[in-house]
Amino acid sequence: MTSSSKTLGGLFDSFQREAFRLETLNDYSKSGSVDAYHAYLAGEPQPEDYNAGWVEELRSHTENGKRVYRVHILSRPLTDYLCFELGWGYRKNMTGGEEFFILDVTDKPNPLTGVPDFWCFDSESVAVMNYDGAGKYLSSEILEPERVAEFTRYRDTALTHAEPFTEWWAKYGA
Repeated sequence: MTSSSKTLGGLFDSFQREAFRLETLNDYSKSGSVDAYHAYLAGEPQPEDYNAGWVEELRSHTENGKRVYRVHILSRPLTDYLCFELGWGYRKNMTGGEEFFILDVTDKPNPLTGVPDFWCFDSESVAVMNYDGAGKYLSSEILEPERVAEFTRYRDTALTHAEPFTEWWAKYGA
């Protein structure tokens, strides 16, 4: 990828092969889908159009042969937010072709302690995601090219220790 994109949105618009996300938080409830999260907590059914915009974007990438995938580092018992994210979000996003993996550190050490949330595009660009202590998205920071190898190692470590979401969900899902 030869892109001068300096924003997360620009990187999403220009990646050619793959977009990888590492998620490390137990609660992103202040960052988006707030109304859907409250509906979930109230026991309401998932709206049919839930996450429709993201699913459409995913399809536009995956139908063109691009891979969008993520690993979430978590431990059990799941927070209410994780039950929502995995049960509503991941399962819905899979219909657009996104792949999910779980690195469950309930009974083992976290191999990526201290690593922040990030997106890695085509192993060439990295955007670190910044959140406050309550899981509210603050900003993203596009890293200098010399830091990309460090984050591709984090990606590879996460994938080595993770299992496919569908297998993990069958064992531990809500």
